[in-house]
Amino acid sequence: MRIIGENIHIISPRVKRIIAERDTVALQKMALEQWESGAEIIDLNIGPQKKEGVAIMEWAVDAVQDAIPQATISLDTTNLAAIEAGLKRCKKQAFINSVSADEERMAAMGPVVAKYNANIVGLTMTKSGIPVSAEERVKIAMEMLIPSLASYGVPMQNVYLDPLVLTVAGTQEYVPNAVEAVRFLKLAADPAPNTVVGLSNVSNSVSPENRSLINRTYLVMLLAAGLDVASADPLDNAQNDFIRIVDQRDASTPVGQLLINLYDATASMSELEPGMVDMNDPDQAAIYKTVQILMNKIIFADSYLKM
Repeated sequence: MRIIGENIHIISPRVKRIIAERDTVALQKMALEQWESGAEIIDLNIGPQKKEGVAIMEWAVDAVQDAIPQATISLDTTNLAAIEAGLKRCKKQAFINSVSADEERMAAMGPVVAKYNANIVGLTMTKSGIPVSAEERVKIAMEMLIPSLASYGVPMQNVYLDPLVLTVAGTQEYVPNAVEAVRFLKLAADPAPNTVVGLSNVSNSVSPENRSLINRTYLVMLLAAGLDVASADPLDNAQNDFIRIVDQRDASTPVGQLLINLYDATASMSELEPGMVDMNDPDQAAIYKTVQILMNKIIFADSYLKM
């Protein structure tokens, strides 16, 4: 699995300042921190930037590529002119983040994606919003996104389908559906389509002390379903350790064994059994309780670990 480093995001006051001041050194430092922590792809979320989007994106792409020539760039804005300006500067095949199954948006984006042979994140949503069921999200992907992009000359291997992770705080009942959508997408065609998620969305509006545990536990479940790429915080060392444990199937610790059991149970479409968990071990108990809220088995509250 590959990580898209999500930390250069306009919502961050630090990033807003860096962009406003065109602080190249600070931007490069943020990119390098993520690259050195395992992010192969660096997302540049500059916001809409209607007036200065082109200049900002050109500056940001140049700055990151000067610091990390081997990095892949993800261009993250709704400003199509800024996206094309960034694509012209990218030295490697870039990502565009993102396009929905809205016909007008795809008509504008499709030719640009094809012209520059870019990768495109396809959101499984329409103008009507995000469908509830995994099946409807897969239908949008396979019957709308991929055929429409193909009509503009975008090959399926350049499309990364995002089933849209929703937060456990407020939309808990829909959290399992993204895992199932990834699973269904990987079975929907041969070769299987690429999948990507915005991982941290699952813990939006959650208290900061619980966010990493929720994110990394959910990631294990998504990996078991076949996830290819996650937009995530590569500086989260605990998350990186969960990825390592799953990749290496490292069962040398009780937590490692539990994560492998969770991975295997999810992969086989079964549930993590209570008998696999030592509830006297605080770390194991926290993971098990987190699985229960992610599976919508117990109601989420910020105090769920104390229940």
